[in-house]
Amino acid sequence: MPIKNNDRPGGTPAAEASPAPSPATSPPTGGHVWFVGAGPGDPELLTLKARRIIGTADLVLYAGSLVPPQVVACARPGARVVDSAPLTLEQTHALLRETALAGGMAARVHTGDPSLYGTVREQMRLLHAEGIACSVVPGVTAAFAAAAAAGVSFTAPEVTQSLVITRLEGRTPVPGAERLRELARHGSAMAVYLSAAAPERLEEELAAAGVDPCTPVLAAHRVSWPDQSLAWTTAGGLAETVRSRGFSRQTVFLVLPGEAAGDTASRLYAADFAHGWRDIREDGDDAPHPHDSKD
Repeated sequence: MPIKNNDRPGGTPAAEASPAPSPATSPPTGGHVWFVGAGPGDPELLTLKARRIIGTADLVLYAGSLVPPQVVACARPGARVVDSAPLTLEQTHALLRETALAGGMAARVHTGDPSLYGTVREQMRLLHAEGIACSVVPGVTAAFAAAAAAGVSFTAPEVTQSLVITRLEGRTPVPGAERLRELARHGSAMAVYLSAAAPERLEEELAAAGVDPCTPVLAAHRVSWPDQSLAWTTAGGLAETVRSRGFSRQTVFLVLPGEAAGDTASRLYAADFAHGWRDIREDGDDAPHPHDSKD
């Protein structure tokens, strides 16, 4: 069950963050586990809060297969820094448990944002069962870093106002109603994760949904890393692009129908659109109005 009021505004864990331990477990000792979003790879994309927690933790446990060492280089001298890539869930839990029950603070550092395609639920379940308090610090996910790197927007006025985040089915099953072809039928922008190993199947799923083969697609490989590579392709040509560029894991695909829509524009800043901060002005009226925005 989700935690309520898990983290107070100043970053101090709320006293009620954890459920009461069962009689079979030891009471909490004041330790705390933070699940920290590391962002896509660039250490400068860490939030201030994430950097502070990594820099003060007693244990920094990071997914070294996806999180570069530079992200956790801010750990304090004397902190235990462990790469979790070769570890099992039980082994990572043992490290977090040991630190927390000793009264220490652990930073469990995940790539991107912990809420997306991570194992946070499983890890929290184990911590909750022992009455160990935990909190989450959000991070920049790869899709948003890729959009920023390419200077594009997922939404486009009058074309699409929605973003679907999904993946192809792999080792982890996907519910039938959430198969990529079913979601793609909406025609909205999409960010497709964890699918670079099967680009032909991704292309087939988009085609089966009726996506125009000329729809722009951005393939972003290792976005924000020093060897980042961005490749523009189309829904009908993405498999060839992926194979020719050698893109594999750590690739996110942005399906962007708005990029082919021409010069659409939001009504927010239109001169004839009034809202709570701006009145409609008559032609030639240069006098400021009481609700004028400073934009």
